[in-house]
Amino acid sequence: KQWYQRRVAITAGGPHKLRESMPLIVLLRNKLKYALTYQETKKVTMSRAIKVDGKVRTDMCFPTGFMDVISIDKTGEYFRMLFDVKGRFLIHRIKKEEASYKLCRVKAVKVVAKGIPTITTHDGRTIRYPDPLIKANDTVKFDIASGKAVDFIKFEPGNLAYITGGQNCGRIGIITHKEKHPGSFDIVHIKDSVGHSFATRMSNVFPIGKGKQAWISLPRGKGVRLSIAEERDRRLAAKAKEM
Repeated sequence: KQWYQRRVAITAGGPHKLRESMPLIVLLRNKLKYALTYQETKKVTMSRAIKVDGKVRTDMCFPTGFMDVISIDKTGEYFRMLFDVKGRFLIHRIKKEEASYKLCRVKAVKVVAKGIPTITTHDGRTIRYPDPLIKANDTVKFDIASGKAVDFIKFEPGNLAYITGGQNCGRIGIITHKEKHPGSFDIVHIKDSVGHSFATRMSNVFPIGKGKQAWISLPRGKGVRLSIAEERDRRLAAKAKEM
C-alpha cells in the first residue's frame, strides 16, 4: 500500500503525516477518475476547482487525511476522507450541509504567549480560547467557515469512536472502558454494533459521537469488520440473488 502511494506521487508538506495521508493527485486521478494523466490532474487543480477544508488547493501533491472535506463546487460534490474496515482510505460522499464542518481530535491543550489557552488538533490546527472542559483525546466539531470549535465530544465510555490506526483501523464501536498502563501504552476496549469486542491503543481512538449517535454520516457497513467466512457467505448470498 505504501509502496503504491510513494511511487504514484510524492506528498508535499502539509497538515498530515506522509504515511497518514493521500495526495490530491491520487485522489483525483486514481480514485475519483476525474483525470487520466498527470498533466490533466494539474489542469484540474490549477483551475482552482478543488477545495480541501474550504480552502482552494492548487498543489496536486497536497496531502489529504482522515476527516478532511474535499469540495468540488463546479460539480456540486463533497467528500469526506475516512477509513474502510481494512484500514484503507475511503472517499465517502456527503451532502453539502455536512461538508460545512469536520471533526478534529485534540492532541494537546496548551497556554501560549500572553496566557492565551489553545488546543492543537490532529490536522495541525491551533484553536484559541477553547471550552475549558475540552481535554486531550477529546473531539471538537470544527466549523470550516468561521474557523471555530462549536461543540465537543468527551473521550469517555459510552461514546461512539472511530479507530484510525493499528490492526483494527477503520472499525467503529462504543468505548466500553480504558486501561492505564504507566510507562507503556494506555489501552481502550471497544464494542461494535454486532457485539464484537476488541482493544487498541488510546492514540488510535477518535470519538465521533455522543452515545450511539454519530455526528458524521458513516460508510456502508457502519464500521463492522466481518470474518473471512462471513464475507464469503455474504458474497455467495449476493450471487444467489443475482441468479
